Amino acid sequence: MKLVFMGTPDFSVPILESLLDAGHTVAAVYSQPPRPAGRGHKEQLSPVHAFAHARGIPVRTPKSLKSPEEQQSFAALEADVAVVAAYGLILPQAILDAPRLGCLNVHASLLPRWRGAAPIQRAIMAGDPDTGVTIMQMDAGLDTGAMLLRESILLLPDATAPWLHDMLAAMGARMIVEALGRLDDGNLPATPQPAEGVTYAHKLAKDEGRIDWTRPATEIERKVRALNPWPGVWFDFGDERIKVLEATLVPSDGVPGCVLDDRLSVACGKHALRPVKVQRPGKAAMTTADMLRGHAIPKGTVLG
Repeated sequence: MKLVFMGTPDFSVPILESLLDAGHTVAAVYSQPPRPAGRGHKEQLSPVHAFAHARGIPVRTPKSLKSPEEQQSFAALEADVAVVAAYGLILPQAILDAPRLGCLNVHASLLPRWRGAAPIQRAIMAGDPDTGVTIMQMDAGLDTGAMLLRESILLLPDATAPWLHDMLAAMGARMIVEALGRLDDGNLPATPQPAEGVTYAHKLAKDEGRIDWTRPATEIERKVRALNPWPGVWFDFGDERIKVLEATLVPSDGVPGCVLDDRLSVACGKHALRPVKVQRPGKAAMTTADMLRGHAIPKGTVLG
C-alpha cells in the first residue's frame, strides 16, 4: 500500500521500520519540527525524522496542518492510508478524509482507557493490572475512533516506563502490519469504543516529579517507575534536588517525610519508601548506600 507516516518520538520508529520491512511504500513522513536541545541548544531532528532521512524518505515538518495549502499538499500524496503514531499534532477533518482508507492510529493503551498524550506513564502510575495497544480508525475526537485491533500485556509489579515503552512499540509495529493486511483484504471490522471506562492520560508536567510524602508509599513507588527518565522523581535535601531512580516499599510507618533509619527509609502517608538508586545534581547515578557514605541524611531528618 502507499502510505503516509506521521510520528515523532522513539516510540514511533519501530512502527515506521516495520511498515518498510513489510514492503509498503511510504510516500512521505510527517514529524514535529526540529527543536533546540542539549547544552548548545542546537536544533535536533526528531527520532522519526532522523530515521526517515537515513532511509531516504521525504520528511515534512509543518507546525500546523490547518492551512488549505498544507491540506492540499497532503492530499496530493494520494495515499491509501495514513499511519499515525505519537505524532503530536491534531489532524483536521480534511487530513483525516484525504487517504483512500483513512487514517489509522497506533495508540499505547487499551482504549477507551488512557486516551491522550501519556498513556504509558499513566497506566503505571494508576497501578493498572494490564495495558496494551489499540489500532484505531481515527476521527475528529481525541482518541475516540473505532477500534480495529486490540492486544493486551500484563503490567508486572516492577514494570518501568522505558520497559513498557519498548514492549508496546514492538507490539504496535507488529499489529499495524497485520491491520493493514486485513484492511487491504476488507477483513478488518471496526468496533466503536464503549462509553464506559473512559480515562484521559494528560500530558506529563515537570512538577509531577516532586515527591509528596503524605501520599501512600505504593503510589510514590509507582511514580518512580513511571516518571523516569522524564520528568524524573525527586525530593529536596538542603539546597540539592535528589532524583530517585529506583525505590522499594518498606512496611514501616511514621510522620510523612521523616527518615526512619540509616538506609534512607522515608515515612509516607501510608507505610514507607526506601530509595535504592539516586542521583545528585551533576553526579552520576549511584546506589543510595554509596550516596549516604559521602552525603549523610541522618535518621530523624524530615524531608519537605
